[in-house]
Amino acid sequence: MTIADVKKSTEQRMLKSIETLKADLAKVRTGRAHPGILDHVQVDYYGSATQLSQVANVTLIDARTIGVQPYEKKMLAVVEKAIREADLGLNPSTQGDVIRVPTPPLTEERRKEMVKLVKTEGEDAKIAVRNIRRDANEGLKKILKDKACSEDEERRAQDEVQKLTDKFVTEVDKLVADKEKEVLTV
Repeated sequence: MTIADVKKSTEQRMLKSIETLKADLAKVRTGRAHPGILDHVQVDYYGSATQLSQVANVTLIDARTIGVQPYEKKMLAVVEKAIREADLGLNPSTQGDVIRVPTPPLTEERRKEMVKLVKTEGEDAKIAVRNIRRDANEGLKKILKDKACSEDEERRAQDEVQKLTDKFVTEVDKLVADKEKEVLTV
């Protein structure tokens, strides 16, 4: 393994951490409705747990209502039950062949809980980025120990890894601040 390999894999792993954070933040409910809230809802589709998006069309009806239209009519009751039991605080109702899922406005207390959750997700992402930095530095030390590079090269590479870490930690802070603002907006 070379210094370039270590840097490349470090950046790729840090990017994955950011993508994971974005996915986790998308699941956090804000005051407005968005189809991403239902992304992790599992539906019993002929005996196997299947993602809601694979058995139904999920759209926004208006700012506070999500529309779910199952591809098969007989799945209406199953999909409605899955949404109700997903522990999201949502109460779907069937109207014809569409399930309407109104999202209730968040209370001030619930908003503060959501902000705490967002901050926790952000802190977890920062920890992941720092762990990746630690792994990269260990890899660089191993390269130095194997005499595949000089101490100066290893030190420069460690500085570059630190700059990458700083860049991704700043990105995490920005994502968390944006989501926090979105949650607190009434």
